[in-house]
Amino acid sequence: MSSKKLRIAFVVSEDWFFVSHFIPMLRAAQDAGFEPIIVTRINQHREILENLGARVVPLDVERRHIGPLAVAASIWRMSRILRAEKADIVHCIALRSIFLGGLAANLAGLRNRVLAVTGGGLLTANKGFGAAVLRGLLKNIIRVIALRGDNRFLFENVTDPLSFGIAPDVANVTVLPGAGVDPDFYTPAAVPAGKDLKIAMVSRMVWSKGADIAVEAVSIARGRGYDVSLSLYGTPDPSNPRSLSEDTLKNWSKLPGIEWHGSTRDVRQIWAAHDLACLPTRGGEGLPRSILEAGACGRAILTTDVPGCRDLVRDGQEGWLVPPDDAAALADRICALALDRQLVAQAGINARQRITSGFTEAHVMAQMSGIYRSFAMKPA
Repeated sequence: MSSKKLRIAFVVSEDWFFVSHFIPMLRAAQDAGFEPIIVTRINQHREILENLGARVVPLDVERRHIGPLAVAASIWRMSRILRAEKADIVHCIALRSIFLGGLAANLAGLRNRVLAVTGGGLLTANKGFGAAVLRGLLKNIIRVIALRGDNRFLFENVTDPLSFGIAPDVANVTVLPGAGVDPDFYTPAAVPAGKDLKIAMVSRMVWSKGADIAVEAVSIARGRGYDVSLSLYGTPDPSNPRSLSEDTLKNWSKLPGIEWHGSTRDVRQIWAAHDLACLPTRGGEGLPRSILEAGACGRAILTTDVPGCRDLVRDGQEGWLVPPDDAAALADRICALALDRQLVAQAGINARQRITSGFTEAHVMAQMSGIYRSFAMKPA
């Protein structure tokens, strides 16, 4: 490449997703000398991105629209945008953007690509036949995209590369520590007072995250006489076909010890008021940011034994792993922890140490800066 100011186009489905997870990548690109362009569906975060020095190009692609005509139109529009922006690198974030953006980059003749798999999402969490067919189709499409150009693959756990038919130890594959968190912002808080075990779940309110499993498990524990409570933080996602409804969430709030709080602006306040983070996800994760934030705030993590979650949480150290889709096993663990608050507190200390040892924004930025610079150093 030449010495001119190089451009990197981030392709991501939603502006809020970029803001919540990928600011370290934006900063790494700037640090490597790139001019960042973000091609995304605009919700309410355009000003934030522009204030960070990025140029935002709106792309009106609804995640629910998966018909062949809608997909073809999206790829065509995206290819025209990438060609017009004269992007030197196209960085596609998450499966849908890899699918659409990768094919659009091929169509636009752009060879330098970063393909960031942030988990399998609903396709992985759903074990049905239809999802299996789509997983196979997507795997083959990624192979087609990868046949052309210079590609770097990013994953957030050690399992996903093999799931997509990619060897995890080859030079163009990097496993990142999720999105990373800032340990100076997410700082440990004192353990809440009181004898009851206060559990919180922070996530989008969609089926794959397992909020229903958490509600059932806490209800079982309370039925056994244990003093535990569950607070749910997050909102439904209308673009997700398995989103929970507000009616369901409000009905759960009528159950003893269960309360849905909706969205939150500062999770530090949540963890200051709770003892334990719970994410009973059914799978499809990269590495969930919510448990990274909880761990940075010094909270133990109770989650499921699925890729991503088990990359962070070592059972019995930073928290505990239970089988997915198993409310009874989750309830048993909650009951045991309710009897040993000191064990919960120690796991929170361990979780904080685990985060600072390799799961920070600084770790992500260092890895991404190296990847971006490798493109910049290529001959024109």
